[in-house]
Amino acid sequence: MSAALRSIGPVMLVGAGKMGLALARGWLDAGLPPSNLLLVDPNPGDAARDLAEDYGLTLNSEAVGLQPNVLVLAVKPQIADTVMATLAPVVGPQTLAISIAAGIDIARLSRGLGMGRVVRTMPNTPAQIGKGITGAVAGPEVNAQDRDNAEALLRAAGPVVWFDDESQLDAVTAVSGSGPAYVFHLVEALAAAGKAQGLPDAIAEQLARQTVIGSAALLEADPATPAVLRQNVTSPNGTTAAGLAVLMGDNGLTELIDRTVAAARQRSEELGRG
Repeated sequence: MSAALRSIGPVMLVGAGKMGLALARGWLDAGLPPSNLLLVDPNPGDAARDLAEDYGLTLNSEAVGLQPNVLVLAVKPQIADTVMATLAPVVGPQTLAISIAAGIDIARLSRGLGMGRVVRTMPNTPAQIGKGITGAVAGPEVNAQDRDNAEALLRAAGPVVWFDDESQLDAVTAVSGSGPAYVFHLVEALAAAGKAQGLPDAIAEQLARQTVIGSAALLEADPATPAVLRQNVTSPNGTTAAGLAVLMGDNGLTELIDRTVAAARQRSEELGRG
């Protein structure tokens, strides 16, 4: 991984928000030399300034005039077209563009950047600790070396799943891109339920948080399916079975999550249409 990242050359990250910085930290920790990473953000926050200072990164005006080997577009989809219109001086014949802007399809990215070597991706925020997962689609002008470079960068944040059908990235966005927020809300809901049963606030939050942390670690360590792991916790006619009867009943969690993911996918498609 480190050798692959060192060989890529200058990487320009446009957009130093939470996701962009999560990827940047992952690249740096995986071996991308700080001298090969440039951050560009018109209004960098404290986190971006701190990262630049901690690693000695180039930030904003110092990057003017550079044409990077890889341009990573990490801006909100609502402003993507405006940002892309400013990047013409940055894009050169050697440039590969990687987008993490939700919903913006390859055709629109190619028009906005004036180039066809585009990889559209959807990572998620656990990338900041190397536990993310990214869905990716390569544009028609992306060559084998481009794909290897994109893979090296994206794998610094966790596994990469490649798709041939670009429309599937809207589903990826709805499942794994937005998914961490669903999990965090589950912790909130579980803690709230504990409080409603009389537990002190801090204890309820600690129990809920660590239950999800421990369950995720077990899921990672045990190759059994989630269904088998669930069954392992469930004694017949026990307390877990009683709870699952509600959670898995009519209008339960499966239906709720299905509606949740469908709504997120619909919004991803809307963003893509601009």
